[in-house]
Amino acid sequence: MTVRIAIVADDLTGAGDSAVQFVRAGWRTHLAMGDAAAALAHAKTTDVEAIAVTTHTRAMNAEDASAVIAQEMQRLKAAGVSRVYKKVDSTLRGPFRAEIESARAAWGRDAIAVVCPAFPATGRTVKDGVLMVGEVPVTQTSAASDPVTPVTEAHIPTLLGGVGIAAVPGDTPQALADRIAQAGPVVVVDAVTAEDLDLLAQAIVCLGDRALPVGAGGLAIPLARLWAGEASRGVIVVLVTSQHSAARAQAEALRADGARVFMPTLAQLADTDAWLEFKESTLAALDDLAAADTALVLAPDGRLEGLHSDRVAEKLGALTAAVVRRAHAAGVVATGGDGARQVVNELGANGVALIDEVTGGMPIGTLTGGASAGLPVVTKAGGFGGDDVLVRAVRAIRERRFSV
Repeated sequence: MTVRIAIVADDLTGAGDSAVQFVRAGWRTHLAMGDAAAALAHAKTTDVEAIAVTTHTRAMNAEDASAVIAQEMQRLKAAGVSRVYKKVDSTLRGPFRAEIESARAAWGRDAIAVVCPAFPATGRTVKDGVLMVGEVPVTQTSAASDPVTPVTEAHIPTLLGGVGIAAVPGDTPQALADRIAQAGPVVVVDAVTAEDLDLLAQAIVCLGDRALPVGAGGLAIPLARLWAGEASRGVIVVLVTSQHSAARAQAEALRADGARVFMPTLAQLADTDAWLEFKESTLAALDDLAAADTALVLAPDGRLEGLHSDRVAEKLGALTAAVVRRAHAAGVVATGGDGARQVVNELGANGVALIDEVTGGMPIGTLTGGASAGLPVVTKAGGFGGDDVLVRAVRAIRERRFSV
């Protein structure tokens, strides 16, 4: 199997704290003790998709570190690696500039090193280009007196000879990507919160192959998810059969997030000919959906005499399965136990191989058995959760790598 992603770190613990973020996003990941040659050799006999390489360059002088990084990057490119994450120390220790410039030059002539060593969960932030540890610049911490690699400059653009920028209110990922591309070959981007890192990661995805992301464990978290999402494009189908007020609010939030809604009337559900007409029109409408769209199959509000809830769940479950097949869906989310069971049955599955949970009470896994085996699925009871849980469920499928 071709390795798609490589994390290149200057020490083993740094390689590990970034590599684990890719594991959490579903990538089959190997943490190597040594260089790229050893990691790639291991990958040839396994199903590894991402490798973490340790260069042991933190204590080297700039010239030696640059040579090692150039060699490693060339090996990875020659092996067909399409994404590299350059892991650096979150307190700027080591031959920081030499490693980044060497990696950037080796990645490509027009490559842009997008640098952000922020890791808000551990107190590292970048504000106005300055790396802060808690409330003080890194040069006022113990990193400044490190006996091997003392840190003497907290302003990262000065350290790198690059340009510093920050997102502005209302920035879209593409707008931020455009400003990064215009800023120069080495760009330091501010990040104070996890949301800032999410936006930056989306901008890096917009930049495509030109971008060489450089950071600590913090930036690795959203990048691992988004790179997984690049590999799993497709319509996500959501079924809501529950009449609970929480489920209805969640469906409305999903609609507001851009989902295309397919909701029959009670009369259409009750009448055979009307139902067949609705089903045919729904399937035909799928041809207009884009790969990044969400299709929401929603039970109508209210009750109709003679139309029992289990019959509604049966019809909508069967319709959802038909939508999944017609749209070649990338995943399915089902709210309401009867509807969820019906979808799984209609797809010919015999169960779900559980992987994780989106949030408490919302397991995520893949179908087992049948023609749709391996299809990502999230199930949820109707009567709990905040308004955004269906939006989060869709995102969980899009931003995870699922083994085939």
